[in-house]
Amino acid sequence: MSENYRKIIHVDMDAFYASVEQMDNPELKGKPLAVGGSEVRGVVSAASYEARKYGVRSAISGIQAKKLCPNLIFVRPRFDRYIEISKKIRKIFLDYTDLVEPLSLDEAYLDVTKNKKGNPSATLIAQEIRKRIYEEVGLTASAGISVNKFVAKIASDYNKPNGQKTVNPDEVEAFLEKLDVKKFYGVGKVTAEKMYQLGIFTGYDLKQKPLEYLDKHFGNSGLHYYQIVRGIHNSAVKPNRKIKSVGAERTFGENLSSEIFMEERLQSISKELEKRLQKSKISGKTITLKIKYSDFTLQTRSKTLPYFVNDKNIILDVAKDLLYQERLRNSVRLLGISIHNLNNEEKTKTALPQKSVSVQLKFEF
Repeated sequence: MSENYRKIIHVDMDAFYASVEQMDNPELKGKPLAVGGSEVRGVVSAASYEARKYGVRSAISGIQAKKLCPNLIFVRPRFDRYIEISKKIRKIFLDYTDLVEPLSLDEAYLDVTKNKKGNPSATLIAQEIRKRIYEEVGLTASAGISVNKFVAKIASDYNKPNGQKTVNPDEVEAFLEKLDVKKFYGVGKVTAEKMYQLGIFTGYDLKQKPLEYLDKHFGNSGLHYYQIVRGIHNSAVKPNRKIKSVGAERTFGENLSSEIFMEERLQSISKELEKRLQKSKISGKTITLKIKYSDFTLQTRSKTLPYFVNDKNIILDVAKDLLYQERLRNSVRLLGISIHNLNNEEKTKTALPQKSVSVQLKFEF
């Protein structure tokens, strides 16, 4: 490792949505809880640790979750409340550094190489932040501390919940060598299976493969894997991450087979999307319609406009065109609309006038 390194903290809230619900409703504390979905419809957005013991996790269907945990309690998500809590947590982060890169409502990177407290220990800063979150917000958080974002992200999951792990500069490579490759942030299920088939099960196995071998089997990602297993990851903490897309969707209580009923749902989705776009003060050109059928197969249809929009009526008109673009394959359980190609990527004068938007030093670790 280089003598000059950064000190990065990754803070990850513990079962954030579920923990907020348990905090706000003491009757739910200690009980298996799923946010989103239901025992009849929908998909689980988050699960409490009590529910996770039964195998309940995000992205599984409510029906499957209920089979795994018959006593599971379902609650509807309250995103306004989660955003409110997230802002309080973000404010705590900013007391220590302006270099805060939020990944979502419940996790963020902090670069504390130089920090507002003048504290040379990233480990102690992480402890203090977690203590303040618990005392001032009422929730627990876990943290990973290391020399780059990649290792810090992995480390934050090491002692969950309500724990932290520091991987010092001279420990990084040994730490990564022992890990199962599926624990590497960014290595998904498909890539992990491919690595297993090639006899790559741990970081140590990955480290034995020359760059040419990784290029051959993983293309453009080969260099990335070659570097990260050696602790090389130079991505900076970026305080102003640009939003790449904004969307809204609805899962229906009953499958829909009539486009007329779907149009009604698209109207409310468009209204919600307009609200989110205008709150963020952005517009977009590319509108995508997401259709999930009753057999859980997914289809997307997109259209790119010559100007930026964030008006619900225009979004709805485009979504309707996409709905009728081709015959539906089956009855529909979910519809969603998202908008991409946003004007936070570039400035333009072609937006509709009525809806336009102006748009390291070495320290003690």
